Formats: sequence, C-alpha cells, structure tokens
Amino acid sequence: MTRATARFRRTASAVLAMALAGISLAAGLSLAPAARADADRDKEYWLAESGITKAWEISKGAGVKVAVIDSGVDAQHPDLKGAVTGGFDVSGAGSPNGQKSIGAKPEHGTLVATMLAGRGHQPASASPSPPAPSPSGPPVAGPDGMIGVAPEAEILSVSTWLGSANPAGKSDQDQIPEAVRWAVDNGAKVINISLGSATPQWPQSWDAAFLYAEQKDVVIVAAAGNRVGGNLQVGAPATIPGVLTVAGLDRKGAASIDASSQGISIGVAAPAENLLGGLPGGGYAEWAGTSGATPIVSGVAALIRSKWPEMSAKQVINRIVGTAKDSGPPGKDPLYGFGVLNAEAALKDSVPEAAVNPLGSISDWIRVHRRGNLGAPAPVPTDEVASAVPTLPEPTVPAAKAPSQRDSAVGAAVVIGSVIFFLVIIGAAAFQLRRAARNPGTAREEPDTGAFQTVDSGGKPS
Repeated sequence: MTRATARFRRTASAVLAMALAGISLAAGLSLAPAARADADRDKEYWLAESGITKAWEISKGAGVKVAVIDSGVDAQHPDLKGAVTGGFDVSGAGSPNGQKSIGAKPEHGTLVATMLAGRGHQPASASPSPPAPSPSGPPVAGPDGMIGVAPEAEILSVSTWLGSANPAGKSDQDQIPEAVRWAVDNGAKVINISLGSATPQWPQSWDAAFLYAEQKDVVIVAAAGNRVGGNLQVGAPATIPGVLTVAGLDRKGAASIDASSQGISIGVAAPAENLLGGLPGGGYAEWAGTSGATPIVSGVAALIRSKWPEMSAKQVINRIVGTAKDSGPPGKDPLYGFGVLNAEAALKDSVPEAAVNPLGSISDWIRVHRRGNLGAPAPVPTDEVASAVPTLPEPTVPAAKAPSQRDSAVGAAVVIGSVIFFLVIIGAAAFQLRRAARNPGTAREEPDTGAFQTVDSGGKPS
C-alpha cells in the first residue's frame, strides 16, 4: 500500500466516524424541565398519529430484545428502569455494560432508548419496580415520564465512541461491525442504528457483520440522515441492502426539509420533528432528526416480533413497508420510501407473504460487488492512536457464498463477446487504413457521427 493510499483511507475513515454521530441529531437540543408527566406525555403525538396506541391492543413488545447501537444508554433514567437488561461497550473507552454515556453526543443513546422502550415512572413515593402491564389497551406506567413505542421490550445497550477522537483508538471500522455481531450473539431480534454518515459507501469491514445479522434473521433499522447536517442523500449504514431505512416527517406529516435526506434505499417515513426524549441523569429534551424517527420504527418491529415470534425478518420488514400509507409520487419514492408508517395496520392488516426482503439482501450484494474478494479485511490501523486490544473474540461469521456456476458462465460469455467485438473493431480500422492508403489525404473525425472522412490536400472532401 502506498503512503498516499494509506493517508486516503485514514482520512475517509475519520470523515465517516465524525459523520456517524455528528449528523444524526438535527435542529439541536432544547432542554426541557424535569418531567411534568402529563405535559411530557402529551408531547408524544406520534403514539396516536402513527397508529401506535391502536397497535398496543395487539402487542406491546414483550419478550423482544432490541439492541441500541449508540452512545450508551442511562439505565437509571426513571423511564428506563427495568427496560435495559444488558449491554456492552465496543469502544474500549466506556463502561463494560454499555450504560455509560460516551462520545461526542453522550445523550444520544438515552434519547433513542426512551422513545423506543420508555416505561414511564411512578411518583417518588411509589415502589421503584415497574407496574404490571394491562391486559389490553395502553400500558399502565404511571402518569409521569415517557412511554416508548414498545414499552414491554428489552433494551440491549451497545455503546460506541463516534463523532470525536476515541481515546481508546478504535475507529468506526472496528466498532460498528463488532457492535452488530455482539447484538446478534446476545439475542437481539431488532437492532436500532440511529447513526448515519455523509457517504453511501461503507467499509468492506462491515460486510460480514451485516451478512451475519441477515443470516441470523435480525431486523436492522437505520436512520436516513438529515439535510440540516449536510446529508442531501442517504448515507451508510442506511444504504446497506436489507436494512430498513427510515426517513423523517415534519409535524404536518410531509417529508421534513431539515430532518430527512433522500435516497432509493428509504423504506418508510416516520415523525422526525418536535420529538421528546430522555436525557442521562433523568431529564428530558426536545429534539429532531431521523435519529428519533428510527426508534419509532424499531419499536413497531418489536411489536410485530412479539406478536409473531416465528415471523422472519424479511416478513417483518415487508409488513411494515407493505402497510405504510403511500405518500408523494405513487409507489416507492426517494423521499417516503414505500410510505408513511402505520403501526395499527402493521399489527392488524392481512399482508401477503414476501418471497424476498423488499429492501434487498446484503448476501446478494456481496456476491455481486465483492466478486473475487468476498472476505472482510482487517480494519486499517491509524498512525495517530494505537488501536486498543479488541474486547471480543474474533466472531465466527458464515462466509459469503461464491458466485454460482450460472454467474460464472454469464461472465465468460461476456468476456468472449467482448473479444469478438474488439476483433471486429480492429478489422474495421485495418480496412479504413487500406482505403486511406489508396486515397492519400488526412483523416478527421466528425464530432457528431464519429465516422471518418478523407480529405485531399486541397481541403475538399474526396
């Protein structure tokens, strides 16, 4: 590897790492006072408008683990007590259970988790244990605090250090795939990645981890990114085939000008403005961005997986996008994807079974685009900070399938056809040379047709 190449890779990695945490939080944070329960609860407009309160008649997410790959989740937040049942720090710079807020935006993970699986909280004089859920209707969680989309789901907090220099030296190329693998190996059926980047490409080191999640039948939900953060198009990991990418809506239900990017990988749109989330230490904040739209959709995926535990990941995604309310141009489009999230329909409607994931397959993508180099290379080390020793053993990841014999045959046919075409061109050129030798003159190329015309020494066409 040349010095210039190594410098380019380090720079690209640094840009990606910075963007992952930096662009996700749109429109800034507006700190809110400590919980005044009904006032805060009333701000969760998406619960009714996205059909979530009606979906609770069918499921509240019980028995489903959702991994939040983010900046760490404060499990002691009043609305998350009992909800965070495990975690891990992949940054090498945080706490061993992923429950210490770290990175450039340490509050980010707690904001996401409370929207996804908040349980509200009882008055200080009440028992600290979470109340029992009601058999039907909205969950009983006391009058104060936030209710998440899937209030009976469990959170696995996987903390990453992104958006600034990691004191432990592990880049996003190390952390993201390790976080995905840990989540899969520890029982997550849904993975929430409210992080985005400024580029649609992703490091090849991510391939195997996302393939692993696909082969283990895990739903991955990712944020599309925000225009206000500089993302006019969707960035990785939301561009990875098979990932359910979430775009953002404004308060009127239209595509958010500030809080959503656009791209062909978008699957569904959900509220992304005037959101409320919990802060580490027990506070709350109003915020915006597809970072907040993503846990709304992840929560609905948890509701579905709780209701139908045997349903495959591709069918869960198909049920969400298949019941979305079409918006914008008819059919799938780069602003709304398949449409606007409708949680009630996703839990109650009859949806035809899909033969494939409507958002593609990372397995197929690897087979086509990593042809001849299907393995996942080791991350490129940086010169600035020595990488810390990985805290997880090297995972066993099923290798990507090699191209089929049919693909090889098609490839060979293309090569043979190319050779024949090249020989025809050579023959035509030789014919023109012989003709020019018989009719001396100079040749010039016509700009429109590309044909050659001989001109005599007097400048007149022959």
